[in-house]
Amino acid sequence: MKLGGSAEKAGSNPLLREWTGSFGLPPLAELKPEHFPPAFGHALAAHRAEIAAIAGEPAAPGFDNTAATMERSGAALTRVSNVFFVLAGAHTNAALEAVERDVAPMLARHNDEIYLNAALFRRFDDLYRRRASLKLTAEQCRVLERYHTQFVRAGAAAGPAAQRRLAEINERLASLGTAFGQNVLADEKGYALVLEQGDLAGLPDFVLAAARAAAEERSFPGKHVITLSRSSIEPFLQFSARRDLREKAHHAWTMRGESGGATDNRKIVAEMAALRAERAKLLGYASFADYRLDDEMAKTPGAVRELLDNVWSRAHARAERERDELQSMIRTEGGNFALAPWDWRYYAEKLRKQRFDLDETEIKPYFQLDRMIEAVFETARRLFGLTFGPVKVPLYHPDVRAWEVKDERGQHVGLFLGDYFARESKHSGAWMTSLRDQQKLGRNQAEWVPVGRPNCAPIQEAGAQSDAKPVPTFADRAPVDIRPIIVNVMNFSKPQPGQAALLSFDDARTLFHEFGHALHGLLSNVTYPLLAGTAVSSDFVELPSQLYEHWLEVPEILKTYARHYRTGQPMPQALLDKILATRTFNQGCAMVEYTSSAVVDLDLHSLTDAAGLDVTTFERESLSRLNMPEEIIMRHRLSHFQHLFSGGGYAAAYYSYLWSEVLDADAFLAFEEKGDAFDPETARRLRDTIYSAGNLRDPAEAYKAFRGRLPTVDALLKKRGLDDSAAA
Repeated sequence: MKLGGSAEKAGSNPLLREWTGSFGLPPLAELKPEHFPPAFGHALAAHRAEIAAIAGEPAAPGFDNTAATMERSGAALTRVSNVFFVLAGAHTNAALEAVERDVAPMLARHNDEIYLNAALFRRFDDLYRRRASLKLTAEQCRVLERYHTQFVRAGAAAGPAAQRRLAEINERLASLGTAFGQNVLADEKGYALVLEQGDLAGLPDFVLAAARAAAEERSFPGKHVITLSRSSIEPFLQFSARRDLREKAHHAWTMRGESGGATDNRKIVAEMAALRAERAKLLGYASFADYRLDDEMAKTPGAVRELLDNVWSRAHARAERERDELQSMIRTEGGNFALAPWDWRYYAEKLRKQRFDLDETEIKPYFQLDRMIEAVFETARRLFGLTFGPVKVPLYHPDVRAWEVKDERGQHVGLFLGDYFARESKHSGAWMTSLRDQQKLGRNQAEWVPVGRPNCAPIQEAGAQSDAKPVPTFADRAPVDIRPIIVNVMNFSKPQPGQAALLSFDDARTLFHEFGHALHGLLSNVTYPLLAGTAVSSDFVELPSQLYEHWLEVPEILKTYARHYRTGQPMPQALLDKILATRTFNQGCAMVEYTSSAVVDLDLHSLTDAAGLDVTTFERESLSRLNMPEEIIMRHRLSHFQHLFSGGGYAAAYYSYLWSEVLDADAFLAFEEKGDAFDPETARRLRDTIYSAGNLRDPAEAYKAFRGRLPTVDALLKKRGLDDSAAA
C-alpha cells in the first residue's frame, strides 16, 4: 500500500473534507477502507512538516514554541488514526485488516522519527533542565516532565546504533501485534459449535435465544450456534448438561491462537518477548518488566510480585476448598470423574443454586440492557450532575447508539457512543476508546481542519508539489475547550428481533466498568492533550472504571433499575438479598484465573533473554511453579492474551487490574464512611482529583489528594472474601 494514493481529489474522500457533521463527528457512515491510505498519507506528511518546524525553530527553546506547539501538532493524524482504530477494533473486514497491517509499522516508524529526533530532543532537554526557572504553571511543568520522560524512554539519549536498532524493533513489534490480534479474531470467527436438538440439555431460554441469533448471523438458520465470544461460550459452559460438548467448546476457547496453522500465535509471542527484552537492554534495563514498571505506579517488579503473592496464597487456598466442594457434588450425583476445567462453571452454578437458592435464570430477566444503561446514566447524574440525551447521528453500524452529554447547567460535555452487541466484525472483549479527546488548545474547527492542511494551506492532491512551505503557525487558535467523543465497545449477546437484550450480573458489571472509563474521558478537564482523560499509568487507569462498578450493587440503584423486562416489577427484596449474599461466591476460582495470568505475564517479561522461547513450555512451567490447580486455567493463555500482544498496552502490566482494585476498594470506603453512596462532597472531590484530572499529577499524589493517604490491601481482600475472617 502506498500512503497518499495517486492524485486523489480531496473532495472524493470523506476523511479529507472538513467534517461538518453534528458534534464534529467524522462521516462514519460514508467511510470505506480505500479512504484510509490517502488520508494517512496526507496526515503523516502534515505532521512531519509540523515536527520539522518545531525542531528547526531558530528561536531559543521556550514552552510555547516547543512543548505547546508540539501539543497542537498532529491533529490531522490523530483524527484519522482515532477513526481508523475504532473501526479496526469494532467493525473490521478483510480490506481494513490489510490497511491495518500496512499502517501499524508506518505509525511506529513515524513515532520513532519524532522521539528519536535529536534536534527536537535537544529543545525538550534544554527546557527540562531549566524548568525551575521558566515560571511554568503546574500543568505546564507536568507536560514538560512527561515529554522528557517519553523521549528518554524512547531512546532519545541513546547512541546512534542503539537508536537504529530500537526503531527496527518498534516497527517489527507493531507488525507482530497487528498479526496477533487478527489471528485471534480469525480463530473466533472461524469457529461455530452447531447444536442439534439433542444437544440443548440444560440450556435456559436466554442461552437458546442467543444461540439462535448467533446461528442466523453465522448462516445456520433454524439451528443453535455457540461461538467463541465470551458472552456465548461462558453461559454454555455454565449451563450445558452435555459434558462432552462442554469439553469440546472449552478446548476451542482455550486453544485460540494455538491451532498449529496459519493463525498460530506462539512464534509471534516468542519473537515479541525477545524483542521487548532486547529493547529494554538497549535502554539500560535488566528486563522489559523493569523498563515498563519504572514509569508505572508500582515502579518495580518486586512491588508487583509482593501484591500478587499476597493475593495468590489466599486465592489458591480458597480455590482448593471450592474445588473440593464441587468434586463432592459430582460424587453425590454419582459421577466417577475428576472435576475438569470445563466442569467448573457448570458445577459452581449448581452449587450456587443449592447454597443460595439462586441461579442465573432468575437474575437475567431483571437486567435488561436498556435499563442498565439508564442505571449507569443515573449514577453519573447523581454523582457528577451529568445527563444523557439520545441523538440521531450517522454512525458506523446500525447497532451503535449515541447520546449527548450535558452538565448540571445544561452545557455540552461531550458525545457518548455505545456499541454493545457481539458480531463477527468485532474483536472480543470490552473496551473504551475515543474519536476525540478533551483539550483546551485551538478553535474547534481549527483542531479539525481537513487533513493535509498545516498552516491552513489549500489541500494538495496526493503527491502534488506546492511552492508554499507548510510551516505551522497556531496564533489564530484561541484557547477553546474541545469536548470529547467517547466510545464504549462490548460483546453482549444480541437478541433476536423484537426480544429484549438481557444481561448477566457480570455483564452488568462490565457495563458499569467500561462506563467508568468513559466518564474518565468525558469529565476530563485539562488544557494539554498529552494529559487528557485516560492518558495515565496502566495501574491507575483502571481505578475510575473499577470504582464505578461499586454503584451497580448500591441497593437503591438495583431497586430502581433491576426490573423484570416483561412485567416491569422491581426485583424482589429476597432475590436482591441473595445476589448481594453471593458477592464472594467462587472468588477463589476467579482470583486464581486472574492472578495466574498476571504472574505468567510478569514472568515472561522478566526474562533477560527470551531467545528460542518455547511458549507452551514456558507457560506450563510458570504455572507449575505457582502450583496452579489443574481444574482451573488462566483467564487468558499466552496464545490469545490480547492485553499483552495486540499492541501490548498491558505487557508486563496485567497486574494493573489488581493494583487498581486495591485503590478502588479503598476509594469506595470514602462513600461508605459517609453513609451515603452519593455523598456530594465526596463525589466532588472524586471528580476533581480523579475523573477530571487526567494526568495532571503523579498517580500516588492524585490518590492521596482524594483519600488523604495511600491504601492497603485489606479492603481488597475483604471485598473479595479473601481476608482472614472470610468463610469458605
